[in-house]
Amino acid sequence: GLVLDWRWLAVAGEVPVLSMVLLLCFMPNSPRFLLSQGKEDEALGSLCWLRGEDTDYAREYEQIKDSVRKQSRRVSCAELKDPFLYKPILIAGGMRFLQQLSGVTCILVYLQPIFKKTSVILKPEYDAALVGLVRLSSVAIAAVSMDKAGRKILLFVSAGVMLVSNLTMGLYIHFMPASHNGTVANTTLVSSANLPAEPTNYITLIPLLATMFFIMGYAMGWGPITWLLMSEILPLKARGVASGLCVVVSWLTAFTLTQFFLPAVNAFGLEVPFLFFAVISAGNILFTGCCVPETKGRSLEQIEAFFRTGRRSFLR
Repeated sequence: GLVLDWRWLAVAGEVPVLSMVLLLCFMPNSPRFLLSQGKEDEALGSLCWLRGEDTDYAREYEQIKDSVRKQSRRVSCAELKDPFLYKPILIAGGMRFLQQLSGVTCILVYLQPIFKKTSVILKPEYDAALVGLVRLSSVAIAAVSMDKAGRKILLFVSAGVMLVSNLTMGLYIHFMPASHNGTVANTTLVSSANLPAEPTNYITLIPLLATMFFIMGYAMGWGPITWLLMSEILPLKARGVASGLCVVVSWLTAFTLTQFFLPAVNAFGLEVPFLFFAVISAGNILFTGCCVPETKGRSLEQIEAFFRTGRRSFLR
């Protein structure tokens, strides 16, 4: 966005999309899908390709085959009372709700106005570009460390970083004199030749750093892992409907919060939404500790057995 016009930027955005479409041509269908179609030999070959020939993929194949056989029929409304179904759905939906309620969509949508209001030294468009770069690098870090560190530890770290960042931002806006916050914005209305030279106040970098750390924390945990866990913990027989429900919850929350963000800022000040986001981030920590299971290194069958029986031994 710093170099290209928005139209050419949209064209450039098609490059990774087309690359993904081409690479998907080399990706085999999932073993579960192939088994549901009755293609057992292809399913075994697909699992061998995914796991590697030196693994015990034959045993996992039998587990998947048994799971597909048991869950071939659709879920009924009466079965939704079963904890095996409603618990993972509530966890996945709760994570999507809390993810959006932590304020990421509002912050990204109103990033430049927020930086203008807090008078960061750099230009708002450069600040936004830096935040985007931090987000990209943080997602890469999460992709590498997710299967090594585990889901829950990254969720704890992510929520903790978001909590500190939002709290810092809210306190900075609350205690920073309003006259200082308007200084930089007002200088654009007056010729710089008529203004006395003022020393650079590096304390105005705090909003930029706080936002960068917030995006870094979000992209390391509560951004990608909520999508991953949704695909891991939802039961196979209800995965289609439950996934759609979780996505609806997510974007309805994002839409509602974005709609109320500016009215809340105009009514109570910019610090109030950030302090609210900090409280939600603290709630994310509690929710992770009390409700979210660790799924690192566990098959879908083991995860389903955990929700079916409640025995944590299945996740050890």
